[in-house]
Parts: sequence; C-alpha cells; structure tokens
Amino acid sequence: MLEFNELFDQWAPVYDQTVFNRDNEYNEVFENYDLLLKEICQQIRDKKIGLTLEIGVGTGNLSKELLKEGFSVIGIEPSDEMRRLAKEKLPNLAILDGHFLSIPIIEKFDSIVTSYAFHHLTYTEKRDSLKYLDGFLKKNGKIIIADTMFESEEYKSNLLKYVAESKAHNLLNDLNTEYYEYTEEILRLFDELDYTYTIKKMNKYVWMIIAEK
Repeated sequence: MLEFNELFDQWAPVYDQTVFNRDNEYNEVFENYDLLLKEICQQIRDKKIGLTLEIGVGTGNLSKELLKEGFSVIGIEPSDEMRRLAKEKLPNLAILDGHFLSIPIIEKFDSIVTSYAFHHLTYTEKRDSLKYLDGFLKKNGKIIIADTMFESEEYKSNLLKYVAESKAHNLLNDLNTEYYEYTEEILRLFDELDYTYTIKKMNKYVWMIIAEK
C-alpha cells in the first residue's frame, strides 16, 4: 500500500485541481464530489459528539467538511506532501503519519471514514485492515468507505471500454493496475465481521458503503 506514496507526493501540489477542475479525464470520477463529502458527514451525524478518524486525508477536503460540520477529527495520511498541504489548509487538524494498517494512537472512535483511498490496498490488505480497524471502533460505531468499485463484471467491462474510447489513458491505466474491487467483495468482508451495512452509488465510478458495528 505504501508503494503509492511517491506518486502522491508528486500529485499533491495539483491534487485539488484534479478534484475540482471539471475539465480533465478524472472529471466523472469526482462527479458530485462536494455532495459525497456532505453525505459522509450526514451518515455519521449520529456520532457527532464522539471522535472521528479519517484515513487517507490527502489535502484535507473531507476533513475540512467534517470540521465545518462540528466533528472532532483525527486524520491519518502516509504521504508527507499531502500531510503538509492539509496542515496548511487546516492548521488546527491533528494529522498523523500512518495508514490503514498502522494507526499510531491508542484510541477508540465513534466513526472511521475514508474517501478515494481504500483501493490502494490489495484485497488481502483490505480484509486485514478492516479487522484491524474494527479494534479501534466503539460499539455501534460506523465505518464509511467511499471509493471506486465495480458492481458487476459486465459493468466493469463496459466501463473500461467507455474509458478507453474516451481516450482517458491515465484513468484507464489506474483502473487496470490499482486494486479496485467489486462491491460484493467489499460487502463480504463486512459480513465476515458481522457488520450491518447499506450501499449507495454516488456516480458512475464511486460507491459509498456505510457499515455499522
């Protein structure tokens, strides 16, 4: 999972341009981005008086929304450059060096959230990370994962064809080389941990899983 750190250090200065500039090949991946961030806040609103852990803070866009909504947040981010930019944007946010399988604090959280980051783990690492994170979650706590996933083999095939025809070469390479899963495979991991969950489609690429312990 740390194999992507160098890439994200390089991407950090222009990451927000990729997210918010609608004129690039990742446009549809980040469609409804602001609504997605607000939806994450809405889904954990019942945990607002507690403590939220965000993994994969990036440049701090979700953290910014959480803080604006009045949540108490601790952030985790493995990229030095992403952490630096997030601290510039949100100087009062506690951001620690870590990742999905290395949380450098002893704490229990009411909610754990992550967006556009879970796909950096292999499937085995995803299973291990959810088991690991379960130990940081309070009873009746929630885990929210928002990320690109495929709803079926047919959908994946058609989507890859669409991306190829759109000549979105970088996006196509990402979809073919990073660890994007089928929705049912992620839900199976939550079944193994006896979580209840709901799932929402946020755009052509991204789904949100809301799982409760």
